[in-house]
Amino acid sequence: MFESVQENPYPDSHVLGEGPEPHPLLRPVLPLLGRWHGRGQGQYPTLEKDFAYEQEVSFSHDGRPFLRYEARAWLIDASGAPVRPAGREAGWWRVTPDAGLEVVLAHPTGIVETYVGRVSGTEIEIETKDVALTPLAKEVTGTRRHYTVGDGELTVVHDMAAVGQPLQHHLTTHLRKRSA
Repeated sequence: MFESVQENPYPDSHVLGEGPEPHPLLRPVLPLLGRWHGRGQGQYPTLEKDFAYEQEVSFSHDGRPFLRYEARAWLIDASGAPVRPAGREAGWWRVTPDAGLEVVLAHPTGIVETYVGRVSGTEIEIETKDVALTPLAKEVTGTRRHYTVGDGELTVVHDMAAVGQPLQHHLTTHLRKRSA
């Protein structure tokens, strides 16, 4: 009934030198390639208390001028034991010829964000251009993210405007690159 299907001849690569050659436009964001893991702290005025979490982040490419992005987080207790799943998002990072960024992120909670930003050396800054919400999604009106990458470490600072609150600090994550 079904014809034999070959394996995907264009797999994503998380590692330079393996898989397809990265598109030249990706040069400014190539240090992001890989799988990252670490811990973070979060807070927001509408939450009863601050929280700690662990997170996995993955950036890969298939030779075209964009990165595939995925992030998963889970809350941890004071001893570092997992408590429950937390944030999750997936999307695409597209680099423009002038080292600008266009980013699309989707969350399973009914939020889709489009970002614009810039890469400047080891610093990346993106800010929402638009936020789309499903009818039951939490109100988010804007976010800003600042990424710093270097020496096998990635730091992400995430600001958010949501549920009637102005744009303010929400999350800080410190990640280390995992070996392939």
